[in-house]
This record gives sequence, structure tokens and C-alpha cells, in this order.
Amino acid sequence: MNPSGCEWVVEAQGCNEAALRDPALLRNLFQSLIDGMLLHAVEPPVWHQFPGAGGITGLCLLAESHLACHTFPEYRSLCLNVFCCRIRDDFDFAACLKKAFGASDVRVRKLERPYGQPWN
Repeated sequence: MNPSGCEWVVEAQGCNEAALRDPALLRNLFQSLIDGMLLHAVEPPVWHQFPGAGGITGLCLLAESHLACHTFPEYRSLCLNVFCCRIRDDFDFAACLKKAFGASDVRVRKLERPYGQPWN
């Protein structure tokens, strides 16, 4: 068995603009992902809220790698990235983002990240 990790790149469109500016909703999102995917935060997440009508950027260092998000209220979109150092079960990103942020469309790309395998 070749060891490998897994990365999810998630784009949510048609989100509620106010929700994309709400730090509490994003903290809850991160906690839902950490709990639901059995991840382990090394430190509390770090957040940056852009001034005015801007969005929020968040990053959480995980024992498994990282969790990051960027919100764009002006485009009604949220971008999410979860990278884990080992394969794990999928998470229902679509249901979570539709419920918390009112997303009308959620696209998930899952990438296997092989370690130490030669490129042929």
C-alpha cells in the first residue's frame, strides 16, 4: 500500500452575503469539519476579517495538515480547502454549506496526494 493523503477543494456559490461576513458561522464551520472529519487542531484557527463589506480568511493548522477558507461576499462565494495527511471518509460539504451559508451550488474536487511515488 502506498501512503497518501487527501485534499478537498470546495467552492460554494450563491451564498448569503451576510453569512459570509459572520465570524461565528465560519468558526462553527471549522468546528463542524474538525469534529465531522475526526481532525485535530494544533492551535485555534487564525482569522482575518477584511474591512467594510469584505470577507473573511481563516486558517487552522491541523495535526493532519490544514484547513483554510476564504469568503467573497461581493461574489456570494466561499472557497474551502482541507488537506489531510492520510485518506479518510468524505464529508458532506454540500449539505453543510447549503445549511450554514445558503449556498445554491457546491462543487467538491477530491485529490489524492501520493507521497514518495515516482512520477512516470
